[in-house]
Amino acid sequence: MVSLLPRAPSLAFLAKSACSSQRPPAPSMSSSSTAASVAAGSKAAAGPRKLPVLLFDVMDTLVRDPFYHRIPAFFQMSMKELLESKHPTAWSEFEKGLIDENELAKKFFNDGRSFDLEGLKECMVRAYEYIDGIEDILCCLKKNNYEMHAFTNYPVWYQLIEDKLKLSKYLSWTFCSCKTGKRKPSPEFYLQALDQLNVDPASCIFIDDRMLNVEAALSVGMIGLQFKSAKALQEDLCALGVELPPLVCEGEAQVQ
Repeated sequence: MVSLLPRAPSLAFLAKSACSSQRPPAPSMSSSSTAASVAAGSKAAAGPRKLPVLLFDVMDTLVRDPFYHRIPAFFQMSMKELLESKHPTAWSEFEKGLIDENELAKKFFNDGRSFDLEGLKECMVRAYEYIDGIEDILCCLKKNNYEMHAFTNYPVWYQLIEDKLKLSKYLSWTFCSCKTGKRKPSPEFYLQALDQLNVDPASCIFIDDRMLNVEAALSVGMIGLQFKSAKALQEDLCALGVELPPLVCEGEAQVQ
């Protein structure tokens, strides 16, 4: 079952509202590309803004994460061996945009061994796929005009996901760590999103498979959902009053 915090729908949008007036100002991102990304995810220009705004983690919430499912086999290692031999900060630096993919290749392993970077990327692309049932939920949310944004720790390779799965049919790649230089669970990342979206935190639902990231969202006043399965997510979104009629979009995602 999805962990829904707070549980009661009537309290979920109200319990954290007092926090919004107390939260410190977050740094504003003023680039035209970022502003355009927010606009793409919003229907505000066409009428009153529909709330809540939904912020989705991507890996293992919307899309299967190849790191756990395919990457150890690519390197012909066990997960334990991979974790012991990889550089402790290279991937997070890549996710924050501090190094490019060529620098990642040089730093990925502690001993500096080389590997097939293009082969790794191809392996990851083959593994990218929607979590079972999640595309139907995204389709329904889009049909009901909800504003949705990716809120993800991921490098510039998010474009590989987009090229294969066309996730932007449903949401905007607005908050990627490689663009912002911040990673979950840093509260600054969440506060920056609230500032950029110009939305009260109690009107923001954050969904992530990792409880640590959900707790960080709660700490700034957002509503937090820990993702477990598409079915459980659908039930808890409905419990919060999100318009998500059962089965209304079944099959539609596949024919778009």
